Amino acid sequence: MKHTRLLACLATLTLIAACSRIIPPGQPQLPQQPVAANAASLGLAAGPSFNSLSIGTQDAASALDAFASSCSVARSRSDLSGLTRPQDWAAPCDAAATWPRGDARNFFAGYFTPVRVGDGQGFATGYFEPQIVGSRIRRPGFDVPVYGVPSDLERCWRDDTPASQREGRAPLSRRTPTGECVPYYTRAEIEDGALSGRGLEIGWAADPVEFFFLQIQGSGQLIAPDGSVTRIGYAGQNGRGYTGIGGLMRERGLLGDGPGQYAGSMQGIMQYIRENPAAGAALMRENESWVFFRVLEGPGPIGSIGVPVSAENSVAVDPNFVPYGAPVFLDLDRDVADGLWVAQDTGGAIKGANRFDTFWGAGSRAREVAGGMSGRGAALVLLPRASAQRLGLGAAR
Repeated sequence: MKHTRLLACLATLTLIAACSRIIPPGQPQLPQQPVAANAASLGLAAGPSFNSLSIGTQDAASALDAFASSCSVARSRSDLSGLTRPQDWAAPCDAAATWPRGDARNFFAGYFTPVRVGDGQGFATGYFEPQIVGSRIRRPGFDVPVYGVPSDLERCWRDDTPASQREGRAPLSRRTPTGECVPYYTRAEIEDGALSGRGLEIGWAADPVEFFFLQIQGSGQLIAPDGSVTRIGYAGQNGRGYTGIGGLMRERGLLGDGPGQYAGSMQGIMQYIRENPAAGAALMRENESWVFFRVLEGPGPIGSIGVPVSAENSVAVDPNFVPYGAPVFLDLDRDVADGLWVAQDTGGAIKGANRFDTFWGAGSRAREVAGGMSGRGAALVLLPRASAQRLGLGAAR
């Protein structure tokens, strides 16, 4: 079961979908779900009763807090999954505001119906908020720039893009001095100084490897030599595609259990990079995506739906298959992730039915658990009873 909550948060903006997180590489694939646009078209089945689920009192209380914080979104936002309507959330949200936290299990039992989306076979990874050595000002040994969003990052169509392909938003790009729209600078170009001298630095990191992984997570904390903390959060991205270097290492035979191979986890990938600095630096550059940050004020950042995310409560989902704000029950082969979570975030690698990314907060334990998280098992989405009744899966309260 999930441990006592760690009060720490991941920062993102609504653009967080452009950011991808650590996915432990080389894992066996789940059975393929049928192709479907959303949960409603994929199909649902009634799950077991809530009272039959193994959920502790503290777990339920913490999930109730997280759910209550998401109600403003659930009650006002269109649900891409096709499962709920804003009015369906009225009864549980009204009750959540004053419900005794010590009786949270009865709240969920009374206002929600567990359902399976597709076959209900879930896959969960983990993410966390890195804490790395860094500073707001440049000082000796702090040479890795943390950039804010550059003013020349814009969306425009390149001249060679056919009119038939100019649908939706134009790609993130930049313009040359002659006005031509071209792809924005790659990671390698930025590391080589493409943005130097423009006053874009909001901080400086001491370790390029740690900063690389902070970019993958999407936010983090810069810890200065005097102990001061600067929290930074995702503010934009260079428009280049994300490439998971763990997958590249797996393809090249660098990850595994054999002689000379490295563990298929974030820790194993970092070990390879540090033991092979030249090859490791080149490997990181194969991920051309670069994340820009902003300084975050206050005690904690927010998730992609605009509400705080909290350790061991918040989970990133594909909103086409899980409504934002919905409680999710996981029963995995990684017991540490078992229990109730609340859908409050999303991510570029979190796609499809029953795909989850669990948030573990900050600190050494969060780093260890999230870096190696790869769990499979049963997943249930808890729908408001009004939704379940309309879908033919349960009675209204």
